[in-house]
Amino acid sequence: MSPSTQTNIIKVANHSAISEGKLTRWLLTTVALSFLVLFLLLPLFTVFAEALRNGWQTYGKALSDADGLAAIKLTIIASAIAVPLNLIFGVAAAWSIAKFEFRGKVLLTTLIDLPFSVSPVVTGLIFVLMFGASGWAAPLLDNTDIQILFALPGIVLVSIFVTFPFIARELIPLMQEQGSDEEQAALSLGANGWQTFWHVTLPNIRWGLLYGVLLCNARAMGEFGAVSVVSGHIRGETNTLPLHVEILYNEYNFAAAFAMASILACLALVTLAIKAVLEKAHGLKH
Repeated sequence: MSPSTQTNIIKVANHSAISEGKLTRWLLTTVALSFLVLFLLLPLFTVFAEALRNGWQTYGKALSDADGLAAIKLTIIASAIAVPLNLIFGVAAAWSIAKFEFRGKVLLTTLIDLPFSVSPVVTGLIFVLMFGASGWAAPLLDNTDIQILFALPGIVLVSIFVTFPFIARELIPLMQEQGSDEEQAALSLGANGWQTFWHVTLPNIRWGLLYGVLLCNARAMGEFGAVSVVSGHIRGETNTLPLHVEILYNEYNFAAAFAMASILACLALVTLAIKAVLEKAHGLKH
């Protein structure tokens, strides 16, 4: 093949790869960037601007408020319980679906997606019907003096329900793509199931697992609808950070409301930063 023919082929390939004109590319890029600025960056900037409008002293006072600290503490505790439980379920469900064939596999996969199709408010109402004063579990709870609603257990339960698909859904396609050849080779060499998981499966899924945990934690800490239904809005006791922000805003305490909201905004920024690092590391590994 002559050099001129090769040059023509390269030109045709480049033209087919980018067939749109400059005007179209600039227009699409402008629309995408405008959307990001208008609906993502501008609200984020507004939160920090309003939080710091009255100065750092007012900002620090709002963050050091007793009710605010209680809301932050409750949010961290609920997430610290919900995320590890979802981690265990997500890994077990993903391993079962990706590595084995069994009756009910399709049903399990469908049920994992259930929280995505159910409103968080409906989720909260489901737990109210289950554990409320007239719920089917009410006699048992009364006899054992266990309180689910308007307490930490109820907040943890709805947080688990809302966030449990994230880790499993991140791991299932990853495990299916990798297959089970390496695990079978390890088992044939004498490794038991636990050794196979720690030394073969876990290193292969660690980046996807960290990414799923990251998304699960961000969703758990920012959950509003389901937690609002089961918490009872008891100030200083059952209000998580999003609920506390709503109460402060309804009381026209805008400085404190935006100061507390800035914590959630910082969480979003940290989540994006770690997400970028994980994606870069995952890309380098592959």
